[in-house]
Amino acid sequence: MTPQEPENPVVRWVKESQLWRSLFRQPYPNTSRTRALAVMNNVFLHLHPVRVKRHAVRYTYTFCLGGISFFLFLALTVTGLYLMFFYVPSVTRAYQDIVAIDNSIAFGSLVRNMHRWAAHLMVLTVFLHMIRVFYHGAYKPPREFNWVIGVLMLFCTLWLSFTGYLLPWDQIAFWAVTVGTQMATYAPFLSRESALILLGGIEVGQNTLLRFYVMHVIAFPLIIAILMVVHFWRIRKDGGISGPV
Repeated sequence: MTPQEPENPVVRWVKESQLWRSLFRQPYPNTSRTRALAVMNNVFLHLHPVRVKRHAVRYTYTFCLGGISFFLFLALTVTGLYLMFFYVPSVTRAYQDIVAIDNSIAFGSLVRNMHRWAAHLMVLTVFLHMIRVFYHGAYKPPREFNWVIGVLMLFCTLWLSFTGYLLPWDQIAFWAVTVGTQMATYAPFLSRESALILLGGIEVGQNTLLRFYVMHVIAFPLIIAILMVVHFWRIRKDGGISGPV
């Protein structure tokens, strides 16, 4: 056996420093205990439990619909941020900006179509995810609270899709949102107030476009992000993915 070379003093000092210990709090995970500690002390690895039940990793049980929905939300966030650089929520500029994105901006048409199709697919996957959860009885105790969180995320997803429909400010979007906001006048108790809140006035115009833009890019993405955090946390607290009934 060849004698082991002495460790470099600089490397040893780095490993013994407070900064190193703050970044790597546990030794190399080569035992069951250190592997569990590494998972529990890592913010990314902590999203998944140390041990997973057999049915939870079977693709045909969940079809990864929740994970696909989360991935589509991330894709929508990235593509939406890119589109925000070239879009102004103004009734005099919105349609021209959309035309410019499709024809003049580098990768504009590609990114906009990725955003549009990801939005359609997210509505579909969230809906299918809810059907899967209902079919497997995963809404039953102790997971009824997480089921309510999922329903709220479904409505937020639908509302994000609806608010984004107005942003191109073409004839199809204008009249679709006109009909949609008029439905708010039939809401019980707060019919007139809810219509005024959505429209920002008595008709679809600049205030409506601005309010829908703020709801689409700030308010409801933030709400969905918060609900997702609670949703993932409750999955862990409720013992992971529910098993076959």
